[in-house]
Amino acid sequence: MRIRHLAFAIAALATAGLTTAPVAAQDKSIVVSSTTSTQDSGLFGYILPMFKEKTGIDVKVVAQGTGQALDTGRRGDADVVFVHAKAQEEKFVAEGHGVKRYPVMYNDFVLIGPKSDPAKVKGGKDIIAALKAIYEAGAPFVSRGDRSGTHSAELRLWKEAGLDPAGSKPSWYREIGQGMGAALNTASAMGAYVLADRGTWISFKNKEQLEIAVEGDKRLFNQYGIILVNPEKHPHVKKEYGQQFIDWVISDEGQKAIAEYKIEGQQLFFPNANSGS
Repeated sequence: MRIRHLAFAIAALATAGLTTAPVAAQDKSIVVSSTTSTQDSGLFGYILPMFKEKTGIDVKVVAQGTGQALDTGRRGDADVVFVHAKAQEEKFVAEGHGVKRYPVMYNDFVLIGPKSDPAKVKGGKDIIAALKAIYEAGAPFVSRGDRSGTHSAELRLWKEAGLDPAGSKPSWYREIGQGMGAALNTASAMGAYVLADRGTWISFKNKEQLEIAVEGDKRLFNQYGIILVNPEKHPHVKKEYGQQFIDWVISDEGQKAIAEYKIEGQQLFFPNANSGS
């Protein structure tokens, strides 16, 4: 009888081992809360398979505006945040929500507008002058209105222009509370101007009614950073896997992968992990 009970116990342990092994394998994953621009541009679709092949770690991306992505990190619902609003990122770390901020890459913002160009700003290099012209003309303007890095940059630029359409809410200024792709589609439908990151613009398919109106102003610089969510605040954070992802992204291999991602020969992001930006 004892032998029979022992046999059942061994069988049960073996079965338990078989059922738990796949679960452990599935756990080799992390959640990255990031911006819609890194997702919509196709960058993650390009680099994440390389990272998984090298490490076996699966990366699940939650694409949101930067403000929402940082909030996801604050709640401990992500292991890593990968965003583009440096002041907000530094505050996130200073408040103890993140371990360390690493610069990763940059591109720039561009002012997109309808081909009819009602504010007569096409070809300009001064984003502040362009915004003033749009304001004076009452030309349609689409704002993401979603606390994203792009939305923060837009509000900063209006402030530099001495204007506050988000506060005064004129009829021509439309906040949509959505991502970059949706904002571009809305601008196309409305014949409106919109601030966009160049990566999403290059990958955007519905360009027929839109074109770049203003580019090249140094105030349109767009830096991305990456941060491990603090495991001291959230012990369930997969710090080893998360740090592996960060280390790969800022490594020579990861930086090369970012640089090599192109659409129709155009590079979308420029690696600068060693810049201190």
